[in-house]
Amino acid sequence: MKILVTGIKGQLGYDVIKELNKRNYEAIGVDIDEMDLTCEEQIKTCINSHKPDWIIHCAAYTAVDPAEDNEHICRKINSTSVKTIASMCKNLDIPMIYISTDYIFDGSKEGEYVEDDLANPINIYGKTKYEGELYVQSLLEKYYIVRISWVFGENGKNFIDTMLNLSKNKDKISVINDQIGSPTYTKDLAPLLVDMLETDKYGIYHATNEGYCTWYEFAKHIFDVANIDIELKPILTSEYPSNATRPMNSKMSKEKLIQSGFKPLRSWKDAVQEYIGGDCYKSKPNKQ
Repeated sequence: MKILVTGIKGQLGYDVIKELNKRNYEAIGVDIDEMDLTCEEQIKTCINSHKPDWIIHCAAYTAVDPAEDNEHICRKINSTSVKTIASMCKNLDIPMIYISTDYIFDGSKEGEYVEDDLANPINIYGKTKYEGELYVQSLLEKYYIVRISWVFGENGKNFIDTMLNLSKNKDKISVINDQIGSPTYTKDLAPLLVDMLETDKYGIYHATNEGYCTWYEFAKHIFDVANIDIELKPILTSEYPSNATRPMNSKMSKEKLIQSGFKPLRSWKDAVQEYIGGDCYKSKPNKQ
């Protein structure tokens, strides 16, 4: 089976390709050089030339704050290109996995979000990703939409790297303590995505690592694991001005994932411990 994976220069696409190769699939990885998501014709040419049996669409515009000032390009990448890819999947009669986000929700719910809760994105990034979801649902019958949040992995910058790099030059770091969600380790998510394409239990799923935390609690665990003594100051979102409004509650239930027979991801704390202690992080050029 031939699997086309987009965004292989990013954290998730990189790990998905590794997992597919491990399981002896014919994995084809593409990024902006071969499939520029702002160019409809290039997308069509790329897919037609490879004729895959599946597409795992990991590529996205994920810069949440810059997206507020770059709505046109963000929409082209996160929405318009998804329509093109889903249309190609329909023409070829192949299934698709589309990676989405907790940011399709407004964060006003008190408990956990389930998959069919009302979407109400409150920033441009979330709006464009939700538009992508709607295109996939309207054009395809065989699809997975997988919502994730607070992503970290070997191949790219992330919150863990940022915190550890900041600690090199600072004795005190302020971190938001009133937004709650779940980190997602791409090394843990990739095997789940490959498990999904081996079944026909299509639909929308939430798939983060288990457990919840605030950004402050996330940071505290990072420095505990890294054995770095630094003063962390918990602050409110209102004390940290940013371009984009973010949901205060990003807790997403994984009950549907479990009920469908998929193995849930391990706890986020265990994932962070492996990431920081592993050879992959130690070999990063911007490591602590």
